[in-house]
Amino acid sequence: MNNKKRQIFTVLMLLLVILGCTGCGKISNNTEVVLTTGFAKDEVFRIETISCTLPEIMVYLTNTQNQYESVYGNTIWQTDLNGVTLEDNVKETVLAKIAQIKAMNLLAKSHGIILSEEELKLVDTAASEYYGSLNETEIKDMNITKDVIVNLYSEYALADKVYNDIIKDINPEISDDEARTITVEQILFKTYSLDSDGNRVVCTDVYKTQQYQKAQEVLTQLSAGTSFEDLMTTYSEDNTGTYSFGKGEMEATFEEAAFQLGNDEVSGIIENDEGYHIIKCISTFNREETDANKIKIVEQRKNEVFGEEYDTFVSTLKKNINQNLWDSVTFIHDEKVTTKTFFDVYDRYFQVS
Repeated sequence: MNNKKRQIFTVLMLLLVILGCTGCGKISNNTEVVLTTGFAKDEVFRIETISCTLPEIMVYLTNTQNQYESVYGNTIWQTDLNGVTLEDNVKETVLAKIAQIKAMNLLAKSHGIILSEEELKLVDTAASEYYGSLNETEIKDMNITKDVIVNLYSEYALADKVYNDIIKDINPEISDDEARTITVEQILFKTYSLDSDGNRVVCTDVYKTQQYQKAQEVLTQLSAGTSFEDLMTTYSEDNTGTYSFGKGEMEATFEEAAFQLGNDEVSGIIENDEGYHIIKCISTFNREETDANKIKIVEQRKNEVFGEEYDTFVSTLKKNINQNLWDSVTFIHDEKVTTKTFFDVYDRYFQVS
């Protein structure tokens, strides 16, 4: 899978879980909207005094649709998850994404945050570029004007600005020790099985004893000079075998034992709910993985700080949806409608990290 496909696939997987997440660019389930009446024409939902129109929804939805189709083809929408189509999943994610941006604009107002003249000029330039890339069919089918794009980019930029204001005091410096990532191999003797529904079933005490004896035999062979890799190939019931991870990412007993090992050192028998493990440390410090983990730790801290304020704020807001109109929203299936650069144009002007 090339880098572009990998990026889109990652975004796709995020879309399927994003409704339960919080943070800039992530969606809090507190932005859920509820049914009411009294909407203006083409008004899909309202959060307090701020509205979302059908053309705005269609810009997000159509660009997201075409991003996926450009990589996977239009048959991707035949996929369903537990009876829910992927199209419906993406629809709900788009709804939640726009709802969060709208709510963050209200949060920006409460902070007294506005876009500067320079930022407004960037918005207009970006909107001109994106709107100018559309053909007549795309403009008609999404029912948009340049003003719609200007409003979307303005709200997007303001949401980013309030997010950055809230997390500005977070220290981005993470020590090597805090972010240290190690690489280990393991030989696993499982003490559970899976039933027909994929649920774990704990093995009998007799079977657990047999597994423990196997682990002891392997330790004996290791002491006699047999290579860890050969024994891992022969005995391990783990399909992966090699793991790179930082602190707090693995089961506690396994992690504690792994971080106590030096390079090429082998543990004793470690027991947890999965079974009996014998661990070999391949590297006590992985520079590349540790640097990547620093970035992840900083992002986690940002999301926690932002999420605490955002969730508290949004829980007080009135949120209403025009359910009949929302239910009527579908993807556009027209070979002339291929627009997919709405988010790319924004990123280029506003340097989203």
